[in-house]
Amino acid sequence: MTISALICLANGSEETEVVTTADLLVRAGIKVILASAEDDVDDLVITCSRGIKLIADVPLVRVVDHHYDAIILPGGLIGAETLRDSPLVVEKVRRMHSENRLVAAICAAPAIILESHNLFPIGNMTGFPGLKDKIEPKKWVDYRVYFDERVNLITSQAPATTIDFALKIIERLKGKAVAADVAKQLVLPPGIYNYQDEFTGFGDR
Repeated sequence: MTISALICLANGSEETEVVTTADLLVRAGIKVILASAEDDVDDLVITCSRGIKLIADVPLVRVVDHHYDAIILPGGLIGAETLRDSPLVVEKVRRMHSENRLVAAICAAPAIILESHNLFPIGNMTGFPGLKDKIEPKKWVDYRVYFDERVNLITSQAPATTIDFALKIIERLKGKAVAADVAKQLVLPPGIYNYQDEFTGFGDR
């Protein structure tokens, strides 16, 4: 059975977080669907936060009811605000959470989307440090990437932590051996967990 991940995006989404996450998941053999949450279902061109244009696979409205093993929310403040204001995105996250499927959010997304709607009343998270004040203090953890197994939630901090973020998603969906294989392809710099040693810089609850 094919493992699949839905990446929601909108104008203003952070391109590094979208592309790097999608790239690594595809390397791991995960089917990735890039879904536009913009209102115009006929325009799949997304202008990201730094002006780079991406083409979504499909409008979110056409695939929101399909089965996915994970839903991924990139940052980029303007993009995250659009995702926050999308009833389709919010309801899909709620549904995924209720079914104990993996939810992953990075950078602005934890504060702007997850906390704005109190989607995880129980669950620790990290996010972009500049938005720390928008996350309930008792929930905040200061890690590059954090997985709270109680609620099946992965969060991460910024574009430079996207590789950590994507590898953690791969580990949860396909196991450590697959994450290690993908990490090996990347020639990672020191400080990024490569799944081949005992580095403990991740936060796992």
